[in-house]
This record gives sequence, C-alpha cells and structure tokens, in this order.
Amino acid sequence: MHGKIFMSFHYKDGYLYCEKMRVKDIQEQVPYSPFYLYSLAQLEANYAAYQEALDGLDSIIGYAIKANNNLTLLKRLSALGSGAVLVSGNELQMSLAAGFDLKRTILNGNGKTLAELSLAIEHGVLINIDSEFDLAHIQQTAKALDTPANVLIRINPGVDPEVHPYVSTGMKNSKFGIRNERLNWFLDEIRKDDLLNLVGVHCHLGSTIKKVRIFRDATEVMLGFIRAIEAEGFSLRYLNIGGGLGIDYERTGEDIPTPSDLIDSIRDLLPEDLTLIIEPGRSLVGNTSVFVNRVIGVKTNGNKHFIVTDGSMSELIRPSLYDTYQHIEFIEPVDGKPEMYDVVGPVCESADFLGKGRPLPTPHEGAGLVVCDAGAYCHAMSSNYNLKMTPPEYLVDGDSFTCIRRVETLDDYLRVFEI
Repeated sequence: MHGKIFMSFHYKDGYLYCEKMRVKDIQEQVPYSPFYLYSLAQLEANYAAYQEALDGLDSIIGYAIKANNNLTLLKRLSALGSGAVLVSGNELQMSLAAGFDLKRTILNGNGKTLAELSLAIEHGVLINIDSEFDLAHIQQTAKALDTPANVLIRINPGVDPEVHPYVSTGMKNSKFGIRNERLNWFLDEIRKDDLLNLVGVHCHLGSTIKKVRIFRDATEVMLGFIRAIEAEGFSLRYLNIGGGLGIDYERTGEDIPTPSDLIDSIRDLLPEDLTLIIEPGRSLVGNTSVFVNRVIGVKTNGNKHFIVTDGSMSELIRPSLYDTYQHIEFIEPVDGKPEMYDVVGPVCESADFLGKGRPLPTPHEGAGLVVCDAGAYCHAMSSNYNLKMTPPEYLVDGDSFTCIRRVETLDDYLRVFEI
C-alpha cells in the first residue's frame, strides 16, 4: 500500500515524504490542521514536461488559474514562462500581481461583465467570444475605451470527452461557446467593427480527459473551422485547443497520457503559421499537493465503518461534489485491523466525505492522513461552510518548507461584517 505515489511524494520506512521532508515532521510543526502541502519540484517538473512536449512549436502554455490561485505558485509559473487563462476579472488582477505577460493571457467565460471586459481590453488580453450578447458587450466596451480588442471565437467541436458531465464543456448543448450554425453571423459582425481583431478560434472539451485521440479529433474539427473562416477573408494566428488532460487519481496503474502524448497526437496536423494555445490546469498542479489531516476517531454504525478526520468537504469538496475518487493514505505507520472505511469529516452533512469504501488499517487517534493529488480544484473550491476556516498552504523546496497562505481566522471572517 505504501508504494511510490509520484515523483516528489514517496514512502521511506513507512513514512510519507515530500521531496526530502517527512510529512509527519511538517505536520508536527504546523500549528493548524488540516492544511495543504505542495512540492515545488513537482510543479517545475510538470511545467518542464509541457515545455519539452511543445519543443519546435510556436505555442503558449496558458495555466488555468481557476485550478489553483495561490499567488506564490502563480509567480513561479509566471517566472517559468507560462501564460495564464482567466475566467474572471479578479483572476486577471491576480495575473498582474503574479507578473504574467497579459498579452499571453486569455479571458474565457460565458458571462463576462462589462467591468471585466474593460480590464481585459485595457491590458491587451485575448478575449473569447462566447455568444451574441458577449460579442455585443465586447463591442460596447471597445467602443467606450476606443481601444482595439483581440478576440477568438469559442466553438464547440462536438467531440465527446468521455468525462463526468459536470466537466464536459465542448458539446453542442454546453452553456459555453457559440452556436456553430451562427458562425457566419459572428464573422459578419466582426468584419463590420474596426475595433475588433479576430485572431483565432478556441475550444475546450472538458476536464480529466484520458484519451489523446479526443484532442486529435477536436483539432481536426477546429482546423476545418479555421479554413472556413480564412476563406471569408480573415487571417488567424491562434488555435486554442483548451486543456483537460487527466491525472492518475485512481492509482490503478492506468496508462495516463503525458503532455508529449497529447502534443505528439496533433503535431502533424498543425500548420506552421498557427500559434497553438493549450490550457493545462489540473495536469500542471494536480499532483503537486496533498491535503494533510488528523484522525479524530474511528466509529462503526451497523455494517459501516468510519474514519472521522478534521478535514472535510468545506476544505476539499471535490469528492462530494463530483463523487470522484482521490487516493487516501496514512503518512505514518498504522498497523491496526484492516477494514473497509468511509473517510469522513466533521461537517454536518451526509455528503461530507473524502473517500468511500477504502480498505485501510484501523488508525489510532491523531494519526496523519492525506488525500492525494489535491493541487487542482481543491483549495480553490474550499468554503466556510459550518464556519470552517480556509486552511493554510505550505510549500516544500528540497529540505525546507514555507507557509504560502496563512490560515484564515475567525477574526478575518468577522471582519467582512464590519460595514
């Protein structure tokens, strides 16, 4: 059970290590539980894998900030040369704070506000057109600022990503993207507006995709749209194929595609005059972190066995929200009787679980436990439900660790009511 989890997280003598540090030692030094723990080496290795995969191609790696918005991690990705993918005005502001080149950023979204569009146009951000009203809002904002806007059209290629319906984003009935049969109407509207520069097309299939042929199928469809658009007199620079590459949450030995597998599957299709944009979020940060908890106690109700931890759906909602699997391990030797456990938190909801039906040894109270692969869509989706406070985050770099987000306190929370 205590095999190697991934490059930076590994077991030695029954203890989980992050790079050169024993996680149990970190837990004993951190004054708050639960918390998130990140590996800088893993983040840098993940980014390097995309750089190597894209070698020889004109490309932009656009990190999807919605996956994890920790400022320290953003600054590191920016320093490595990453662009950014934004879905809100506040994410744009965070990109500024992190030092991203905003001309290598993309603003997505099906409900962009006028204030968000104004900020994007002022900073030269690439903007995706998502609907008729979205186009009208972009035109209105560009005219008010008397500033050109560089736009892409978000098209749904209709390729089934074979993922959870909540994270499927590129089918015909998605809330995202234009109606493809209205493409010529959009082209006519853009052609009439001197302040709009149509520079590319965008698609996003979904998240947790594990078959690269899905990206190839979508790329072929999108190149067909590019040819049709250029036949109407436009000259396009960008093909944005979105993100969505999955990671090995399940730990079943499944062959998960690498960034090289993804890029190699489409490389022969790409014209030399196009810049490829990809939007990895999960596959850049997902396996960089574990969510570290303590066991409060063990209980049995009828035929059900429960491990109750101080971590909950308030700090990590992904398993409850999507009914998805994230691997759970102890960070230290535990030799109690093996049972089939549901790992649950203290929040007053039956939906509050971190994992169900896990074969684990019975732990002692206070034992350290981690939810693996917690770097993406975990802290970013945390809440104050049951007045649980947003947990701190720590970053390991070799044999040292630092706090990169302090714990939220009740005083912090009460301050929002000081009107």
